[in-house]
Amino acid sequence: MAGDKRKIQEINAGSMADIAFLLLIFFLVATTMNTDTGLVRMLPPMPPEDQKQEDIKVKERNLFLVFINGRGDIMAGASGKQEPIDLHQLTERTKEFIVNPLDDENLPEKVNKDIDLPDGSKWVYPVSEGVVSLQTTRDTGYQSYIMVQNELTRAFNEVRDEVAQRKFGAKFSDLPEEQRNVISKAVPLKISEAEPRNIKK
Repeated sequence: MAGDKRKIQEINAGSMADIAFLLLIFFLVATTMNTDTGLVRMLPPMPPEDQKQEDIKVKERNLFLVFINGRGDIMAGASGKQEPIDLHQLTERTKEFIVNPLDDENLPEKVNKDIDLPDGSKWVYPVSEGVVSLQTTRDTGYQSYIMVQNELTRAFNEVRDEVAQRKFGAKFSDLPEEQRNVISKAVPLKISEAEPRNIKK
């Protein structure tokens, strides 16, 4: 007579679904996802409803036009004097436009403005009237647009760093909020974005 075979005990799989569900909940709660923060821009407040809309006129010398076409080519310069430019040259050209170190009559005007300091005193600083106008076409690539935006923002940030170093002896990002506000008034971020152009083929 053959020996007794031991019966293999079946695994109770009834709770496996519960365990899988709990693991799923755990990973959903514990996992972090990257979020697109976009471009940080401070928009002007809405004008009162009864205020008449008037066209804001900017002198040609105070306007630096940057145009990106559908192929990603960049044209930059004063109105009517734009020329092809490499992306890596854009930061220096923009900084020269903002600062106008030699008071060139073809570059932006500067207006002496009283800026309130945290200690209650006044600081007179020649604030540039320059505005950078970024223009695109309907078929301009997002990557090209973001790269140009980064270079323009870098130019303003570098100028702010230089002014902050001279005035407070530290980089703009290392300053307390009150001093950062002072530098932001001395070097305002003026990047205007025009409606994309329709280019006829």
